[in-house]
Amino acid sequence: MTESVEEPAGRREGRVRLRRSGLMAVPAAAIAGGLVVLTAQGLIAAQFAISGIPFVVTADSLHGEGFEQWGYLDQTADGSPNLSDSNGQQVVMVSAIKDATLHNLCQSINLGGVYLVLTAGTGGTPVTAHNLVVDSDQLSGDQATFKNINVGQDASTVDVVPGVTGPLGDFAQQADQVDIAKVRQNNWATTAAQFALPGLNMSFKSSGC
Repeated sequence: MTESVEEPAGRREGRVRLRRSGLMAVPAAAIAGGLVVLTAQGLIAAQFAISGIPFVVTADSLHGEGFEQWGYLDQTADGSPNLSDSNGQQVVMVSAIKDATLHNLCQSINLGGVYLVLTAGTGGTPVTAHNLVVDSDQLSGDQATFKNINVGQDASTVDVVPGVTGPLGDFAQQADQVDIAKVRQNNWATTAAQFALPGLNMSFKSSGC
C-alpha cells in the first residue's frame, strides 16, 4: 500500500488547538465505508488540540467488539498555522471500538517530501487495542459487516464502548460487532486505553501506506 492522501490547501505541517463539539449528520453509507484507528469524550477522552496534520492508516482486516460512531468538530491549537482556511477546524467521523484486532497495520505521516511510516501486526500476531477511538475524515474498505446495528441513535446514549459517548443531539450508530476488509483511513487523532503493536517498525520512506 503505497498510496498517499492528497492534502487540500490549508493543511500544513505545524502544531496543535482545543477541540469543540459540533453537530453534523453522518450518513450510514459513509460510516460503513470503513473505520479503524479511532477520539471522543468519555473515560479515555482525548480532549486535546489536533496538530492539523492528517495521517493515513491501513490494515488488511479489522475485527471489533463493540462499535460506536458519530460526527464531531476537531480544532487546532490557538495560533496554529494549520487548517487556516477553515479557521483551524476539521469535521470528522469519530469511531470507537471496545476491543479491536487489526492485521498488517500501516500508519504514515507526510512530513513534506518524506514519510514517517509505522508498521505492526505483520506476522502471526495482530495489533490489538482496547477502547480505541479515532477521528477520521476519509474512510474506505472492501466490505463492512455489522452485527446488531442501530443507525440514527442519539450520540449521547451509545453504550457499547464503556465511558465513550458523543454530544447530545448528534447522529450516531452503534453495533455489537464490526468486521472490515482492506481498511483505509485519513485520520486526525487517535487514542486508546491500551494499544499492543507486535513487530513494531518505524522508519522514514519516500512513500506512505
